[in-house]
Amino acid sequence: MVGKIGVASASAVGLGAIIGAGIFVLSGTSIALAGADALFAFVLVGVVAVIIALELSELGAMMPYVRGASYSYTYKAFGSELGFITGILRYMALTVAISAIALGFGSYLSNMLFGSTLGVYPILFAMTLIVVLSIVNMLGVKKAAQTDLGLVIIKIGILFVFVAFAAFFVLSKPGAVPILEFSASGGAIGGIFAASVVVFFAYSGFQAVASITDRIKGGARGYVKAIMSSVIISVVVYVLVVWAMLMITPQAAYGKLLTADPLAYVLNAAQAPPWLRIVVDAGALIATASATIAMILSSSRALYQMSEDHLLPKFFNKYNRNTDTAENGIIVSAIIGIGMLFAGNIYVIASIANFGLMFNYLLIGLCVIHFRRLGSRSPFMMPLYPYLPIIGMSLLLAFFAGLDRAVLTMGVISILVLIIVYYSLREVREKKVVRVRLFG
Repeated sequence: MVGKIGVASASAVGLGAIIGAGIFVLSGTSIALAGADALFAFVLVGVVAVIIALELSELGAMMPYVRGASYSYTYKAFGSELGFITGILRYMALTVAISAIALGFGSYLSNMLFGSTLGVYPILFAMTLIVVLSIVNMLGVKKAAQTDLGLVIIKIGILFVFVAFAAFFVLSKPGAVPILEFSASGGAIGGIFAASVVVFFAYSGFQAVASITDRIKGGARGYVKAIMSSVIISVVVYVLVVWAMLMITPQAAYGKLLTADPLAYVLNAAQAPPWLRIVVDAGALIATASATIAMILSSSRALYQMSEDHLLPKFFNKYNRNTDTAENGIIVSAIIGIGMLFAGNIYVIASIANFGLMFNYLLIGLCVIHFRRLGSRSPFMMPLYPYLPIIGMSLLLAFFAGLDRAVLTMGVISILVLIIVYYSLREVREKKVVRVRLFG
């Protein structure tokens, strides 16, 4: 059995999953949708992320030996049916996220080498990244976490260099005052929520910490420190980076940030020194690689836990105790992640992932309420209960309303299909028709 993971390395897994394609790719989309109000979108979703992190802290401290994060908590709270639906949706969201983040890596690398994100190179680079990082995950959870820690330190440092350049760029102008022009129109709220749906993907990765709860030093206390620090640090970094982008980019050019490499566009528009553009592009590659490691790790452990609970075939139950890895889960996640690269561009892929992520986070709030009503106690109890879970779930429902109608329809159909699959498998397993009395 491998040794425990330190809090810093565990936090790096969360930060590695959070700070990836979201800020380096989708930040431009949010600004194109909401202008300067995109800053409010990042703060709003950051508040929701903090609430969910508090919920995960309570649940993870209560059940430190499960590896399925939101799936496991739902399974323990509401049983196998809702657990099965939640687990599959979470797994598909994670594998779709692998594709979206890897495609962000491929787009930046293609642009660096060839000056364009067109053609097959972004997909080829993304496929290569998934294969290489799957091998890294095979080496073990501790190795993957330590690798992520180094990558996280580098990419956060690079983002702060970008923010420092923005501050220098603004303050170096004679008489310049850093003022953002926020919208005062009635449509501002709609723009903020539209951007929030995009931004939500940028905060999608912090459940990665919940999938390695049993491996973190310090038990429940170490886990809470890891997940809360990863979320709070990411909120601060995101807000600063978006502020920097808004300060450099003229308002008339916000629409042009709808590109696969918005930070590079911003630096080019500001005529930044070539070395800084190279550094930021390198940061994008490191960030997306780091996030891909964390997503592969989380998705493989999700498959393992569902198989351990007998909701998936034993094939996914193969676990290497020496490296603490779900080997077959890693292989399957890599194959699906590569296949999803052909589903469309990164914005389409991210939208598909968002439905499953939002559904899971909605269930997390319900799990906290469920266990509190049963009188269950945890080494960590989230503050301001039940107000924070209610606020978090209300905002999540508002985000659902902002999803693209095609994505929302696809998500609802997926839930219906999973219900049919679950009951079909259940009837086959029991070899008899189950009849219950609903009334009388």
